[in-house]
This record gives sequence, structure tokens and C-alpha cells, in this order.
Amino acid sequence: MKAGVFYQANDLRIMEIDRPVPKSDEVLVKVMACGICGTDVHIFSGDEGCFPTPSGTVLGHEFSGVVEEVGSGVTDVKVGDRICVDPNQLCGSCSYCRSGIGHFCENMTGIGTGVNGGFAQYCAVPASQVYRIADTTSFEAAAMVEPVACCVHGMDLCNISCGDTVAVIGGGMIGMIMLQLAKLSGAGRLVMIEPVAEKRDIAKKLGADVCIDPIHENVKEVLARNGIDRISCVIECVGKPATIEQAIDIAGKKAVVMMFGLTAPNETISLKPFEVFKKELELKASFINPYTQKRALALIDSGRIDVTSIVHSYAALEKLPEILADASLRAKGKWIIRPQA
Repeated sequence: MKAGVFYQANDLRIMEIDRPVPKSDEVLVKVMACGICGTDVHIFSGDEGCFPTPSGTVLGHEFSGVVEEVGSGVTDVKVGDRICVDPNQLCGSCSYCRSGIGHFCENMTGIGTGVNGGFAQYCAVPASQVYRIADTTSFEAAAMVEPVACCVHGMDLCNISCGDTVAVIGGGMIGMIMLQLAKLSGAGRLVMIEPVAEKRDIAKKLGADVCIDPIHENVKEVLARNGIDRISCVIECVGKPATIEQAIDIAGKKAVVMMFGLTAPNETISLKPFEVFKKELELKASFINPYTQKRALALIDSGRIDVTSIVHSYAALEKLPEILADASLRAKGKWIIRPQA
């Protein structure tokens, strides 16, 4: 079968490897769609993602497909089921798992980061990690359950109250998901800060009240012109020191600043503790998707969240190395790989 195998920084190869055979507690998934995530880009670039990635690993952790085969011990999943995958398998026995904070599991298996994942025509995964999707949900939409699940966890930490003003920095896939979740959480006004005009247009369609181009406009002046004197929550979805610093700067008093974007491991920011003190800010971050996969799937299956209109394009597996290597392609928006194409 064809697969996208990571070897080292800037070295991911599309090659033929053996089709996996599921163990007794696993299912074999015929992968129909797999999203390219910022974590994939970090790994490809040589930075560590959420987990270390061994050389020779098939990347891809945002994926969906059809159950092709089931292991001898699997009873609750059958051949032909349309499913998505939660890529983070907890051990269930470490101190973090036993304390109810399993996303810090000391023995976590990361499908597509630590072991072979969905940038392949087939992938064997534990049956415990699959969720059936609605017949009305496309494979491309179902591949986005994992990023939505991560966003749901982040949104839980934002403490948004009905009527709050919420700003999102970065109009990529994650920013657009956060924008919609903030709206569902009761935000009264939504601000999108994004330099790409096409992305600002999409944000308006998804509910943004004010869209700001931070390159050609003064963000604070635009906020003031629109009568926004206090932002209750700023969600940073870029993962750059400059935009994290901007989030802290524009946050109102008693605000939550959610540092959701993933930075490179060694990057730092300039922070004035007095500013945090003076505004009594809460600086938060959000790590993966603990126990939120089912909620995310419900949002997508029900149509309460739109994840397809914000996809830029679809591509065959052969184009994966080019997309990972070319920032200008990724800047256009979300890419989804169709391994069967």
C-alpha cells in the first residue's frame, strides 16, 4: 500500500509499505480522508509535536474511513462501519489517567505521531479509538473531528459567558472552529484578526462581527471604532510569539488569553508581569483532546459546526511532501489528503 513515511526533518517519502494486519483488539481502517495539521508541519520541520516521532513513522492523525477488517477480539465494531479515529490512546493505569487527567498520560500512544497513522491507504488502530459517524457526514468532515475535539477542550478552558466579546487571532482551520465554538458558547460579539482577505470573508460568513487586517490596519483603532472597549477572551490560533504578545496586549481586564497555537518548542515571548497583574489576566493553554471526541463528533454530525467550507483543497497522497514543504501552499488554508485517490 502507499504511505507517507517520515524519516527526518524535511524528509517524508511516499512509498510502498506492507498493509498492516490488525491485532486481536484492533480494526483495519481503509483511510478515506486525512487532514494536514500544524503538528504534522512541526514534525516535518524537525520540531517535536505533542509526542516524539520515531524515524520511519507514517504521519497523519486527523483521519476517517471504513472498517475493512476486525481483530478476533473486537465485538462492538464491524466491517463496513464508517468511522473517525481518536488518535490519542491512554494507558488507563498511570497516575494521570487514574486522576482523571488522562491527556497527560505517561504512556500515551499517539496514532500518526508516535506510531503509524492515516497518511496511508490503510491503518490498523485499536477498536477503542474509533467512533461511528453519521451516514450524512462526509469522510472529509469526519476527518476534522480530532481538531474540533482539541478546540472543544480549549473552549472549555476559555470560560466564555453569554454576551462576552471574544477575539480570535488567526483565521486558519483552528481559528474558524474556535470562532464557531465561541458563537455557540454565547459570545455577544466576535472579532477575527487575520491578514488574508479570503479568510476574513469566510470568518464573516461564519459569524464574525468585526474582521481586522493586522498588517494594514491598527488593531486597537479598529476595535475602538467599533465600540469594543473590553475583550473578555482572546484565543490565539497562530502559534507565533508576536501574535501571543498581541493577544495579551489587546485582552481586556479580567480576560482569559488562550494560547492555543502551537509554537516551536524553544520559542519565547516578551511578557510584562505588571501588565498581567494590572489587568488580572488568566493566561491559559490547551493540550490535545481529553474526553472530547464524542462531543466534537456530535457537533459535526448535527451540522452545528461547519468544517467543510473552510477547507482549502483536497489532494492525493503524492502531493503531501510538497504541501508540508511549501508554506505558501499551506497559507491558502486547510488541506485534506485522500489516500485512495
